[in-house]
Formats: sequence, structure tokens, C-alpha cells
Amino acid sequence: MTSGSPVEVAEPISPELVLVAPPEAARIARERLGDEPRSVLSEPISAARPDALPPASPSPPARRAPRRWLRVVIAAAALVLGALAALLFLARGGGESAPAAARSLDGAGNNLDHPDWGEMGKPYVRVAKPNYADRIGRMVSGPSPRYISNRIFNDLGQNVLSERNVSQWGWVWGQFLDHTFGLRNERPGESAPIPFDAGDPDERFRDDLGKIDFSRTPATLGTGRTVPRQETNTVQSYIDAFAIYGGTSSRLEWLRNGPVDGTLADNEATLMLPGGYLPQANARGNAAQAPAMDLMGPIAGHPASAVVSGDVRANENIGLTAVHTLFAREHNRIVSLLPRSLPEAAKFGIARRVVGAEQQYITYQEFLPALGIHLPPYRGYDPTVDPSISNEFATVGYRVHSMVHGEFEPEVPASTYTRRQLDAFGAGGVAVEREGGKVKLVAPLGLAYGNPSLLQSIGLGPLLEGLGDERQYRNDEQIDDSMRSVLFQIPKPGARDPTSCGTPIVRPGCFSVVQDLGAIDVQRGRDHGMPYYNQMRIAYGLKPKPSYAAITGETARFPRRVLFGVGRPIDNPASLEFTRLLDADGDVVPPHTDEAAEDVVSAERRTSLASRLRAIYGPGNVNKVDAFVGMLSEPHVPGTEFGELQLAMWQRQFEALRDGDRFFYLNDPALDRIRDRYGTDYRQTLAHVIELNTNATVRSNPFFAPAS
Repeated sequence: MTSGSPVEVAEPISPELVLVAPPEAARIARERLGDEPRSVLSEPISAARPDALPPASPSPPARRAPRRWLRVVIAAAALVLGALAALLFLARGGGESAPAAARSLDGAGNNLDHPDWGEMGKPYVRVAKPNYADRIGRMVSGPSPRYISNRIFNDLGQNVLSERNVSQWGWVWGQFLDHTFGLRNERPGESAPIPFDAGDPDERFRDDLGKIDFSRTPATLGTGRTVPRQETNTVQSYIDAFAIYGGTSSRLEWLRNGPVDGTLADNEATLMLPGGYLPQANARGNAAQAPAMDLMGPIAGHPASAVVSGDVRANENIGLTAVHTLFAREHNRIVSLLPRSLPEAAKFGIARRVVGAEQQYITYQEFLPALGIHLPPYRGYDPTVDPSISNEFATVGYRVHSMVHGEFEPEVPASTYTRRQLDAFGAGGVAVEREGGKVKLVAPLGLAYGNPSLLQSIGLGPLLEGLGDERQYRNDEQIDDSMRSVLFQIPKPGARDPTSCGTPIVRPGCFSVVQDLGAIDVQRGRDHGMPYYNQMRIAYGLKPKPSYAAITGETARFPRRVLFGVGRPIDNPASLEFTRLLDADGDVVPPHTDEAAEDVVSAERRTSLASRLRAIYGPGNVNKVDAFVGMLSEPHVPGTEFGELQLAMWQRQFEALRDGDRFFYLNDPALDRIRDRYGTDYRQTLAHVIELNTNATVRSNPFFAPAS
């Protein structure tokens, strides 16, 4: 989803050494009897912060490294001690002695017969035959993606919200999952810029570059010349909290408290969380030696201020950064509850195992049902199921950028912030709304890109609570301009009023370069050889649609009376005008009112979506519609947030992620033993995890916003 730093390459921890967690030699040797592990709840909450948690486990001061030979001896001894402790802990009762293995960091070895299934660094699997112009790797042609975007994805600043009242947790949790199991190789391949037409009648933005930058995903080694081009998934394909821990030992070592000396053996069980927040790149001194992170927005020019986490995209927006922070705190909370007599390796492994199971539990018990996805009953682990993320799902099906709300709106008691803090919010572009004893902050999405310090200013608790108070946008063809035109950008120097550039509507005059995520999604589909829309439907067991009207359920003809002027009706900006706005009760909402910004769940335009599709792709060309465009144009299946094709794609992938995972929470006996012995249960709702780690109070199911 983002462009950024090169992917970190390092040798992953072998599955054998992650029995419970990597053995930690020096820590075991140094452990003093009676020393209590530092608890994340051991200090009072600061009244000065709107945040719920104190410094969880600050990075310890640098320690003098023992001599190399001594370190090797200690490490070797601890390998034995750690392995014995792990075996004793995980040994089955009733005379069985086989230990319950644990996940590798890189996904390798999950399936014993196919150890590379789901492993990081492997090609995405394909559901359908690739669609390349030469059958090998050349992109198919089609209408300009920006031209499509201006006529299909363009929302003209009108908010259309989830008709089922799904909160912003829908898209934020979805992104957290995305950054757990999928990331294409971000190194730039061949340049394939998207044309930008400044003379387009529907173009409201300026692009001084004259094009939208786009680079193809590099072909997987050995493909694209004599065999069809493939693309690589650089992360593993399981729901296992990868975004928190990363996929390499070098990244994990940097994230854990303790020295960075090339071995995990002397690290503590806790993650480094100075002040209760993710560490910045300069937390250990030299920011250049921190694990690579994608940089965007303000941090692009200040890489030392980027926060570091398991996945490189943790800085994308403050909602995502907040979820990373929440589960890093949850890891440390679990560690704090374990006996001090356990080796640091065992404590780390137990906490990682539980956090990964919590992510799965919330996904399958809350997230998917909230979106209307109901899978067949679980029948146990199936070693014949490949859980690997498919190219179709990653490139088309999981691109739900239309769900992303254009603002973060935490609302807290007025006493939460000082006057100075509120003034600082206002000066920084965050609108401050006071009403009674409450204060609401309105932070536009553009301001939240690459701005992790804003999370600390707002506070973790208020931000997480606020995600559940506002509905996400409707999952349809319309995409907010903060992503459709100015993705990851900051206002240009000299903008008349930078504080008003992104709220409530993105101001085109504030920006001089266009970066269009919707257009990029179309181009990426062509880059990855995605089947056309009807081919994709067939691949997922659905019948093809014979006409544009059949795709959307509307007429495919332009109205005669309202479209006038010279040129094609599709190029008349009047074709996009909204003619009727409706709320969840079907009542008409007056345009340009507060209700129009907060209550609209359905919007009618002067022309039908089907008529615009027909005009863009041409009469008789329904079989040439890009899969991404056709998918989002379908009406929702009742009771879900998806059209028929997207629903089928999600159901197939999440069923595979469940059934093909040997460590799925319903198939992992170690989780029950952890609960029985230590009282640590993975069966935590999202609301409970939030309340355990912050001072926020949230509804029992934060995936649904309160009824308006």
C-alpha cells in the first residue's frame, strides 16, 4: 500500500529455536533471585497525559558487553537451560513428552509437509491465470487510471458512511491485518507512470510533475521472461502479530529491551516502550542503525522521529500506529503477569503466542462478523490447505481504501488537555470543538500520515476510543481525496492557510503534486496481471455479468435532459453532481449541512455508475473492465459491507488463513496450558484489550459505532 524503504533482509530465527521463544543466555546467567520483573502497571498514571499507561519498560542503559568467548559460553549454556525450561513447560500430560512447537518468525515450517507454505519471501499464490498482454509480463492497456478515478472514485468531498454502522475500527483493524500478512516487494521495478491530464474537465488538482509516479513491482526471480511474471510477498502469510514482532531476529532484537549485539540470548522478555509508546528510530542512539521503516509525510524529512515496530508501515497513520502501540503494551502486560522464575525466553514466547492468538480471536470473532462475513464451521487444521496470501486477494480483494474515514475524531472530557495543548492542536491543523464538558479533536487524515508524535499528543486511550465512536466510510467506489489525490503529502510551502488544507474537505490549492491511491490500485492490478472483472468472478465461482447494468443494478444510459454542452456527457462535471442524500432511515438529508457530513449512508448522482462505466470502457467491452473497478461497483450483498465478488474473495482467503494454520488458536493446545498454569487467556475482546492497557472505556463491541 505504501512506497518506502527497502525491505530488511536478515536471517530469520529457525523454527527449532522458537520452541517457546529464542533462548536468552546472558539474561538467565545474570538473573538474580528475588528480582521482580518490571510490570507495565507498576507506576502511577501521569495526570498530565491523556494517555492510559506509564512508561512500560524503558530501554535499559547500555551495558558493557562481556568478552566474546565468555558470551559464547554463557549463550551455549543458556541454550540448554532455555530449551529444557521450554520442554518442561510445554510437555503434555498423561505420559506424553512431545513439546508443542511454536511459530517461526518468518512463517517457515508451519506446514510440516510443505514448510515453505506461507513463508515470507515467497511468491503470492494465484487463483486465476495471470492476465498479461503477452501472456508473460507486459501490462495490458486500458483507460487511464486517473481518468477512471476522476469519474468513478471521485467523491467531491461528500461523506458516505457505512450503512451497517461499522466504526472506524473496521478499516483500522483491516489495515493492521494487512500489515501482518501481506507486503509486495517495494523496491521500484520498471517505471510505468500514470498519465495526468491537466486539461481534464473533472481535474480539480494540480500536478507540477505532469504524471503520477508509478513503478512496477519487481518480478520474482526466474519469472517474467519465459514463464508468467510473479510478485513476491515479503512478509509471511499468517495472522500471528507479525506487525508487532517482525520477521527477522535482527529487528526483534532491536525491539526488545536489552543490548543489540547480534544475539537474542541476552534480551529481556519485554518490548522497548519508552513512555508507553513505540520507540523512535533514535531510541538506541544512532537512528541509521535502527530497522528500516517506510517514511512518508513529515517524517520523510526527519527519519529519526519515525517509530519502529515489527512491520515497516507502522507510521502510515496514527490509527495504525495506535494499534501497534496497543498490542506492544499488551505483550508487556502479559509478561508482567508471569512468574519471575521463568526464563526471559519463556516469558517472551508465552506473551508472543498469546498476542498472536488474541489477534486471531478478535479477527474471527469480531472483525469479520462485523463486516458481515460468516465462514463455515471450523473443523480443525487441514494440512492440505495452503494459507498463502493470493495475488488476487492482495492486489484487488483486500484493497478497501474507500472504507478509510477522512478524519480522526476523539472526544474526551474538557479537562483532558490544557489550554496550551488545545492551542497547539489548533495551530497544527487539528480542529478543536468544545461542547458542554467535552472537547472533540478533528484531525484530518492528511495530517495523520507519517506523524506518530500526534498520537502521543492526543493520547493512546482517547484515539482508540474515538475510533469506535465514528463510522467508517461506506465500502463502495468512492474514495476520499486525502487518498485519491494527496496521499502522504503535506501542504506545499506558501499555502495560504495550511491548517485548513485537509478539513473538512481537501483543498486542491494546498498541493502541487497528485498521488492517487485509487488510480494506483487500478494500475497495480494491471502490473500484477490481474484478470479482468468477469474473469475474476469466474475464478471465484461466480457467473460473469453480461452488461454494465448487470454489474451495478442500474440503467447504463445517461439522462437526456440534464447533461448538456459540448463533448461527451462523461466529461461533463455535472455528471458527478449529487442529487439526493439519504440517511440510514431512508430520510432525505439536506446537502451542505452537518447532517450531510455525518449521517449520509446512500447518495444518488446525476448519472448512474453503470452509465459512467459504459462510457469509460466502451459499449460491448464489459469483459474489459478492470477487476478492482468492477468489484467496487457491485451493490452490497444484504447484511454485509461487500459486493458479491469481494465477499467471495474475503471468504476464501480468511478460510484458508484459518484452516491452513497449524497454530490457529482453536488448534493450539499450548494456549490452554498457558491459561491453566498462568491464568493468561487469549480470549480477549478488542474492548477488553483496550481497557487493560489504557484508561479508555469503550463499548463491548467497538467495531460498531453508536447509533446516530
